[in-house]
Amino acid sequence: MALRRERTRHRSSPMTQPSAGLLLEKKKGQHLLKNPGILDKIIQAGDIKSSDIVMEIGPGTGNLTVRLLPLAKRVVAIEVDPRMVAEVKKRASGLGYSNLEAKEGDALRTDFGRFDVCMANLPYQISSPFIFRLLAHRPLFRSAVLLCQREFAERLVAEVGSEFYSRLAINTQLFCKVYRVCKVSAGSFTPPPQVESMVVKLLPRNPPLQVDFREWDGLIRICFRRKRKTLQASFKTKYVHSMLESNYKTWCSLNNQIPQPRPIREMIQETLEEVGVTNKRAIMLDIDTYFQLLAAFNRRGIHFVNVAHTPGQAPGEPTYAGIDEYFFYDDGDMDEGTGKGGKGKKRKGKGKKREQQATPMDIDEDDDDEDEDSDEDE
Repeated sequence: MALRRERTRHRSSPMTQPSAGLLLEKKKGQHLLKNPGILDKIIQAGDIKSSDIVMEIGPGTGNLTVRLLPLAKRVVAIEVDPRMVAEVKKRASGLGYSNLEAKEGDALRTDFGRFDVCMANLPYQISSPFIFRLLAHRPLFRSAVLLCQREFAERLVAEVGSEFYSRLAINTQLFCKVYRVCKVSAGSFTPPPQVESMVVKLLPRNPPLQVDFREWDGLIRICFRRKRKTLQASFKTKYVHSMLESNYKTWCSLNNQIPQPRPIREMIQETLEEVGVTNKRAIMLDIDTYFQLLAAFNRRGIHFVNVAHTPGQAPGEPTYAGIDEYFFYDDGDMDEGTGKGGKGKKRKGKGKKREQQATPMDIDEDDDDEDEDSDEDE
């Protein structure tokens, strides 16, 4: 009976294959979700209200779109492939729906406008920058239901101490709560991808946590550069000392403070001991502990961005500037020895504004010194 009811429910919006001559391009991540059971779970997770504006990223031929249209006030579908835009418009019109706005555009550049719920089928190569562009969007949306590559999704939902806990996980969870919805097999798509996928749900923190994201991410980059080392080891490199000392002296100069006559390494050690994380590893610390650590550094005038290059914004004040730009640089996980994550490729047009800043973004993964080498890795 359950199966029969499901078939009846979807009779008005049958699953379709692409129109004749509409070839799908795997290099563009074009894998159309065709499994009605998974589509049902995505709809259920969205908890869509009749007054909602739903933004759908990557509608393809509209298998999800036609299920959203009778539920939402309006559906705004953003699709990079003009052929798909025409296809989803044709399909919605054929079913008698007039509340669809389908437009051609790149999800990393197109203006989102106001929306309540986001639904997205994300190609792996844009997953991280899209999520952080989404989290930087204002006004806040209510929820997002995202279909991602499973390995990437596992890193989003990773808990403290787990294999996938990384900078990506902690920065995502800084701005939202992330939940697993369901796993999706390769056979649920046309054409089937070579990897499994997962649906996750994001609920933004409202109100957002008060944090200077530039400072926060600077700290997290240092800690997760070698996430299985102790924080004492992560902060022992010559580059980190040089960068923090430079930022400290700049901060003192701008605030008419006399720098303390002691090495920066002593101030760092004192800070780690105060928070009780000297011999802790990055993967074992939660968001609250990192907040305490950042506050302890800032109280001493130690900052993770060069304050001379951030006019009009005092370090430590809440700001979300740069959230969407930082993650064009890498996917948020500089994991040692696994071959996963890494620095990634810089996108064209990004990075010029940071050339003169002393920040942890300049850290080279091989920039170890003799002091760090003496610490245990595991």
